Amino acid sequence: MAFKISVRQTFGYAFIAAYLVVLFFSIFERQVLWLFTALVPLHFLYFHDLRQGRHTLLRNYPIIGHLRYIFESIRPEFRQYFFESDLDGKPFSRRQRSIVYQRAKNVRQTVPFGMQSNSQEVGYEWIAHTMFPVHVKEESLRVQVGSSRCKQPYSASIYNISAMSYGSLSKTAVEALSAGAKLGGFAQNTGEGGVSPFHIEGGGDLIWQIGTGYFGCRDKNGNFSAQLFEQQVAHPHIKMVEIKLSQGAKPGHGGILPGAKNTPEIAAIRKVEPYTTVASPPAHAAFHDQFTMLLFIEKLRLLSGGKPVGIKLCIGNKQEFERLCQEMMHNQLFPDFVTIDGAEGGTGAAPLEFTDSLGMPLYDALAFAHSTLKKYGLRNEVKIIAAGKIITAVDIIKARALGADICYSARGMMFALGCIQALQCDSGRCPVGIATQDKNLYSGLDVANKRVRVANFHGNTIKSMVEVMEACGFASLSDISPDKVFRRVEQGRSASFKELYFAKGPSARELNQNYILN
Repeated sequence: MAFKISVRQTFGYAFIAAYLVVLFFSIFERQVLWLFTALVPLHFLYFHDLRQGRHTLLRNYPIIGHLRYIFESIRPEFRQYFFESDLDGKPFSRRQRSIVYQRAKNVRQTVPFGMQSNSQEVGYEWIAHTMFPVHVKEESLRVQVGSSRCKQPYSASIYNISAMSYGSLSKTAVEALSAGAKLGGFAQNTGEGGVSPFHIEGGGDLIWQIGTGYFGCRDKNGNFSAQLFEQQVAHPHIKMVEIKLSQGAKPGHGGILPGAKNTPEIAAIRKVEPYTTVASPPAHAAFHDQFTMLLFIEKLRLLSGGKPVGIKLCIGNKQEFERLCQEMMHNQLFPDFVTIDGAEGGTGAAPLEFTDSLGMPLYDALAFAHSTLKKYGLRNEVKIIAAGKIITAVDIIKARALGADICYSARGMMFALGCIQALQCDSGRCPVGIATQDKNLYSGLDVANKRVRVANFHGNTIKSMVEVMEACGFASLSDISPDKVFRRVEQGRSASFKELYFAKGPSARELNQNYILN
């Protein structure tokens, strides 16, 4: 096995060697004494960086990591010419990242001197406020998930952690997210990689996601195992089950767990053989169409003792979703929730064509799913969860206006952990120890510190949600409506979300008649 040392060790050894060399020569040459004097404070700074827990970047890259914070603090009038501006940066702008950092650290969350975006620009969006603000109770911002067929409904926060598997994220990142969810009273989606010990150790509420690989509930042949599912889902931390059909970043695309990454620890969690290559196929083997999927949902609900069971998908073919709603109405079988992942959703690694060109954007998908469920009389039974670049209170309100009951965030929660958008998620070299399995990197992420930041980000976002709702006259979540949200569609003309996304359709009776005839 090759001998491997971390960046911090390499830098530390080099620094100590240089320190000793300068110390040696300063004994004989007084001219070198000033250099020795200069190195002394750097010596203390190096060990301070290693011991502190607030900044993973500094623990992993002592001293040189400060360069990033120096560049961050450069005066705006210089930065706008030589560095990224507040509105630049993809997929999240500097301004968006900054508000997450501020809320996670529980520091100043205001901006000076006025808005920076152009309100006359086509695409600019805003919410209508009221002359008579109302009062909203923060504790009322929770949603009961569970249809009439559900025996253990779950009271969910309107804002939760989206699906991120252990394996994609480090063990310290997963545990910090779970612990933050426990502190803040919200839920964490496990991702399709299964329920790991680090999800459990954090103590937060869990939404167990099951993908086509059936990790954590599969037999030796890779098929769904009812016995293993029943054993796992009984854990009290697991509050809901989500069947993943597709995701926004790579809809209809399977995945491969290489044998080299399939360690005994990963294998035990996923119920596979260690060091073997394991495929997650594009499609499920447990069902093959809308009706058999509804039967599978009912089966999982029974095996779980009545916990909420739903599906996650990025909408592509509208007719398929419509057919699903027809089957729900005709058979009176339905999921407790549907998670809509927009095409703008993220992932650690995906083919460019899938990321850029497949799947329906979140706003269009939400409006379509909400309208279709409503047409078939299913909206009271099925809750909608939205995912896709939702990081502020206004993002949540826009999603709510288009039909979402609850929202997920993955990258927002990663920013709260300390993600700097280095875009190295698929390299295994995440500099802040989040998207990596390199112990030299993830050991720098301090769980005790980061869990508080995750809880702070959630709590401050909810507080902002309350403030915006009060300013707009939304006394409850049900008052948020698409006719109060606007977008400039051309110069001199704007339209509400109601005009843009909703139109009258046939009645449920007409649709049911068409279903019977077809």
